[in-house]
Amino acid sequence: MPDLVALTDPPGPAWADSLMRWWDAGAAVLPVDDRLPPAARADLLDRLRPTLLASGTDVSRRPDGIPVEPGDALVMATSGTTGDPKGVILTHDAVRAAAWATNETLSVNPSTDRWIACLPLAHVGGLGVVTRALLSATPVTILQGFSADAVTTEAGRHHSTLISLVATALRRVDPTLFRVIVLGGDVPPDDPPPNARITYGLTETMGGCVYDGVPLPGTTIELTSDGEVLLTSPSLARGYRDGHTEQPITSPFPTGDSGRLQADGRLVVDGRLGDVIVTGGEKVWPGAVEAVLGTHPKVRQVAIIGRPDAEWGHRVVAVVVPADPDDPPTLSALRAAAAERLPAYALPKESELTDSLPTTALGKLRRRGL
Repeated sequence: MPDLVALTDPPGPAWADSLMRWWDAGAAVLPVDDRLPPAARADLLDRLRPTLLASGTDVSRRPDGIPVEPGDALVMATSGTTGDPKGVILTHDAVRAAAWATNETLSVNPSTDRWIACLPLAHVGGLGVVTRALLSATPVTILQGFSADAVTTEAGRHHSTLISLVATALRRVDPTLFRVIVLGGDVPPDDPPPNARITYGLTETMGGCVYDGVPLPGTTIELTSDGEVLLTSPSLARGYRDGHTEQPITSPFPTGDSGRLQADGRLVVDGRLGDVIVTGGEKVWPGAVEAVLGTHPKVRQVAIIGRPDAEWGHRVVAVVVPADPDDPPTLSALRAAAAERLPAYALPKESELTDSLPTTALGKLRRRGL
């Protein structure tokens, strides 16, 4: 049976060579975030049980490792925003399907385009840049991580035309440097640049499979009676891996996200079903409130959560990182700002101040940490 190789190399030009070398050898790869502290790395390896541990030319076999099935390409750890990370098993067919659909949708031309990969390669948002570049023979520059200066320098040096970013990174670079910006991660900005393509997808779909509300070729969208988004896609993962066990993934895949289709058929995702706050019988989606309060000049970051409330069931609470700790926004100011665009039941009834919000490597909020 094929090996599963935990690839611990830091991001850089040699990373793609290592990936292809192991794929050519018939192995699947588990990308390990090189920023993980030792305890977190050990926990990840114990949970997903690769057979080999590789760093550059140093390779060691793990005695408790479990091999993969023929045709498996990747085991990706989910971001863990809703609990402990899971190992998502993606086949070569799924990786190829994701790369082909994205390249076709973006009209990628290997002779004129060039990618910059600057997001973590242990997540599909970053790794997807590398796989779609490799499988289409499009040039790609792999940076050690995101840096506005490094991205700007690289874009000018090689006339790079394509990049994948999250909203936080987008705000730090000149978007006109690129032909297309693939924008994923958490809630997109209210006013994205015209060359940005807003994506929706999951680790289980090898990243974005819906662009600007429209499914990529081969992907279909369904909604359950309660609004849950179901996805069918050739890039859908084969299953989950956790130690000795595997759990198959079936199609259509229940995403756990709530969405709706606009009149033109485009998908709008409201948020995680588990994140919705029911207050006084009304549903409040945190992302909509965060988008409004995030524009307040005294707010650097904000998260909306529900706290138990004897009268309302749950009350809407704004957890705020102030732009100036010595001059934080008041609750009344936050409510006034929200009232301009949101119904009264969605306004925060309480605010809490904090120095930072717990996030994943891609900047997604970990609400359970609040």
